[in-house]
Amino acid sequence: MENEVATGFMNNLPAVKSLATAIAIGLGAAFPALAIGMIGAKAVESIGRNPEAAPKIQTAMILCVAFAEAIAIYTLVIALIIKFV
Repeated sequence: MENEVATGFMNNLPAVKSLATAIAIGLGAAFPALAIGMIGAKAVESIGRNPEAAPKIQTAMILCVAFAEAIAIYTLVIALIIKFV
């Protein structure tokens, strides 16, 4: 009986697509969010230690945050492709 349930779920394509979409967007939002938090924390810590370097640190921080956010956007695109294709 257990085997039939597992096989039945895997044969249910809409359910598998929904689960894959949820996992993709969940992980794709969580890890870039953690990265952005770490980038911001280290940038503030660095500026606190060396205030004269604030413009250089801020520029690098904004660039890193943009790259981390791009990964989240790519994940959203992949999740939408999984869901609707």
